[in-house]
Amino acid sequence: MRPQRYIFILFLVFLSVAQGQNYSTSNKKAIKLYERGMEVLYQGKNDAAMNCFEQALVEDDGFLEAHLMLADIMTDIAGVAMEDAESTQISSTRHYRDEAKRHLKAVVETNRDFFPPAWVNLGKLELSDANYDEAIKYFETYLELNEKKGESRLDAQRGLETARFRKKELANPVPFNPKNLGASVNSPDDEYLPSLTADGQTLVFTRRFPRKATTTANTKEEEDLYISLLKEGKWNSAVRMPEPVNSNDNEGAQCISQDGRIMFFTACNRIDGGGRCDLYMCVNKSGTWNKPRNLGPTVNSGAWEGQPTFSIDGKTLYFVSNRKGGYGGMDIWKTIFENGQWTEPVNLGPEINTEWDEMSPFIHFDDRTLYFASNRPEGMGGLDLFVSNRSHDGGPWMKPENLGYPINTEGDDNNLIVSADGMTAIFASDRDGGYGKMDLYSFELPEQVRPTVAICFTGTVTNAKTGQKVAADIKVVDIQRNTVVANTSSDAQNGRYIVSLPADGVYAFHVSADGYLLHSQSEVWEREDDGYDKWKPITMDIALHPIEAGEKIALRNVFFETGHWEILAESEYELNKIVEILKQNPRLRIELGGHTDNIGQADANQRLSEQRAKAVYEYIIRKGIASDRLTYKGYGETQPIATNDTEEGRGENRRTEIKVL
Repeated sequence: MRPQRYIFILFLVFLSVAQGQNYSTSNKKAIKLYERGMEVLYQGKNDAAMNCFEQALVEDDGFLEAHLMLADIMTDIAGVAMEDAESTQISSTRHYRDEAKRHLKAVVETNRDFFPPAWVNLGKLELSDANYDEAIKYFETYLELNEKKGESRLDAQRGLETARFRKKELANPVPFNPKNLGASVNSPDDEYLPSLTADGQTLVFTRRFPRKATTTANTKEEEDLYISLLKEGKWNSAVRMPEPVNSNDNEGAQCISQDGRIMFFTACNRIDGGGRCDLYMCVNKSGTWNKPRNLGPTVNSGAWEGQPTFSIDGKTLYFVSNRKGGYGGMDIWKTIFENGQWTEPVNLGPEINTEWDEMSPFIHFDDRTLYFASNRPEGMGGLDLFVSNRSHDGGPWMKPENLGYPINTEGDDNNLIVSADGMTAIFASDRDGGYGKMDLYSFELPEQVRPTVAICFTGTVTNAKTGQKVAADIKVVDIQRNTVVANTSSDAQNGRYIVSLPADGVYAFHVSADGYLLHSQSEVWEREDDGYDKWKPITMDIALHPIEAGEKIALRNVFFETGHWEILAESEYELNKIVEILKQNPRLRIELGGHTDNIGQADANQRLSEQRAKAVYEYIIRKGIASDRLTYKGYGETQPIATNDTEEGRGENRRTEIKVL
């Protein structure tokens, strides 16, 4: 029996005892049929019970208890049918819901106070049929009748909130024109749970298909990861990812890092698993994916873990779990990779998670916008898509916003990701007209639920002298907040890197590799106009200078107050990287050179440049580097590397340099 039925039965038992078996009818034959119906109902014989209650109503159509029991049983049958709903069952489901409503209305129209929860159940049935005005009326009536606390009152309040929300959303639809990604991605099988690289060129998704009869696996269907590449604006034919990523087991519910070289996915019932479903990670090194490894017992518990999404900071992983300590069924959690291991997962808290289910999170490339699905009451039905934002300093998540109708419908709407520029969303849907039951679609995201635009930087890291490709560590620091916002590396085989950043900051790039001097530069950009479509990706190739005598580099992220030599706090990350290089290369000796533009008197510029070089020299010594490995010198305005006729050129000339001695 469903919990709702117990409410009716317990009430009627209580009513009978309280009234000394005084029913709403005095018809003895009707009462006898009713009591016989209750007996067979307790024996699990629904059809026989329904027949008894219907016969009781033939004897007396005003027998309210019989109406209530028939309404309860028919509501139960309709709910079960909906859970396995096929097209042939829909009309049957509707019939039982209509009959349940008819019996409930017979009760409330005869005696509105007889059983107040009947109003709540009427509201629920009208809500499920999208009759929102009727649902609102029934929920409001119950709340007027009943001032007591209890489950029915809570149901009425939630139902009223949901009905009002859906009515408002239907009256204010958002722009929505989904387009199927086409036969190169979709197939007669199911495609869902997409993930995308920051440059928008690589799409990875899960495909479910019938398992071959020759395999020994214990499931009838198999889930594998597929990949498609964007070429000249079109998706190439998707191909199954090779082993060891895919196996004879099920792999799915994955995410791919912004540069496409780290992938996390969900796998269930593996020998090395800690629970029913666990999170795994694999890395692409020089074009080859290594063997997936379990994230371990800190992240994976005896519960269900899955549906990961990875932040641009290169260390924060969000995922879904029903582990202990949550707020409801499925919750969204996060873990951070620190000191070579994953930290104890932390729940995202009550602003994101509820007593219902929160699933399929996607952290955007701006690292401050989170999309996810939830079946909480303020939705259109089933799972709805929501978005939550936080401040750029990593503050708390704000109250989630529903993406709106018709993006969200009465069915399950799930699995949404958004491109770096915030314009395009990709999601899975079982809408009509696809290649299979579940296909991938794209649509233009309404402006009010877009993330901060993220600009994608891409380029190649090479040896400045030989042109050889270099595997380098790339960290991007938010200069204003002195925090690392993105962490990636260039590929050892082709030197390529990809990194995305929110398009509203000033950033310092720090590129380092063994045997090379640090490369640093600052980046800030502005859009050409107010249109989102005018954001352009930036190609930035980086040449690293080897640690050899005579080599020079400019420290582009060492800052001073205008006309002074006190080092600003924003400079510390870069100077600490220089300290790190000196510690890693104990034979390295360097000169610190200060340079200015030609504004002001030459002798004043000379003194300023020397004081700035000395300030850097003293900072490095304080960090534990021996003074005999360092010298400093001021060059004033004597060694310009750009014109002094423009502000941009003068900015290039104002610099601190390192020269290898």
